[in-house]
Amino acid sequence: MGTAFVTGAGIRIGSAVARALGRAGYDLALHANRSLDSLESLAEELRALGRRVTLHVGDLSDPDAVDALGASVREACPALDVVVHNAGLFERVDFAAVSRAQYRTMLAVNLDAPFFLTQALLPSLRAGKDPLVVHLTDVGGERPVSHYSHYSVSKAGLIMLTRALAVELAPHVRVNAVSPGTVAFPEDFDAAAREAVLKRIPLGREGSVEDIARVVVFLAREAPYITGQVIAVDGGRSAQL
Repeated sequence: MGTAFVTGAGIRIGSAVARALGRAGYDLALHANRSLDSLESLAEELRALGRRVTLHVGDLSDPDAVDALGASVREACPALDVVVHNAGLFERVDFAAVSRAQYRTMLAVNLDAPFFLTQALLPSLRAGKDPLVVHLTDVGGERPVSHYSHYSVSKAGLIMLTRALAVELAPHVRVNAVSPGTVAFPEDFDAAAREAVLKRIPLGREGSVEDIARVVVFLAREAPYITGQVIAVDGGRSAQL
C-alpha cells in the first residue's frame, strides 16, 4: 500500500490515525516526544499485523530536533505516501498573560514544525505514489476562541499553509487539513461544562478519535481529486458558529 509518517502518534488522535493507516495496509514511521511507552506498544501492535514500523523521537519546539527528525524519517523512508502532522500544543492563557516564550513555543510546534518537516520530507514525498500531506487543525484557526489567542493564530497559519502548499506542491503532492471538533473532553471538564458543549453540537454528542482517523484514510485512499481543503469532523458545530 505504501508508507505513512505520523507525528504525535503515541496517544489520542495520532495513535488512532496510525492504527487506521496500519490496518489499511501502510507501513509506518511514528513520532512521539514524551509518550514513548505508548508508542512502543502501538508499534508492537502494528508489527503483529505485518507492518514495517520505525520509531522517531523529537521535541517539535526545538528547530534542531525538527531538522534531525526530518533527516531520520527521510533516511528510514526513501518514499512516503502519507504525512500526517498531528502533534500539537494546546493551552488556555489569557491574552494579557501570554509570554513571548509561550507564543514562540506554540507557533514552533503547531506551525513551524509542519512547515519545515514537510520541506525536509519533500524528496521522499516526491518519490511516493499520489502522496498526501494532512494537517490537523481545528475551528480555532478560523473563528476566534477566547483565551486561546496564540493557539488560534498558530492554527490559522496552519490552514493557510495547507492552501499554500496545495497550490505550490501540485500536481504531484496533495495537501489537506482535518479539523476535529470535540472528540474527547479534557479531564478537567465537569458535567455542566460537558453539557454546555454538547448543546452547541447539532448531532448532540462528542465524536471519537476513530472519526478523525477514518477521514485521514479516506483522503489517502479514496480522494485523489481533493486538495487544499479543510474538512471539519465536528458533528456540525462549525456550521452554526
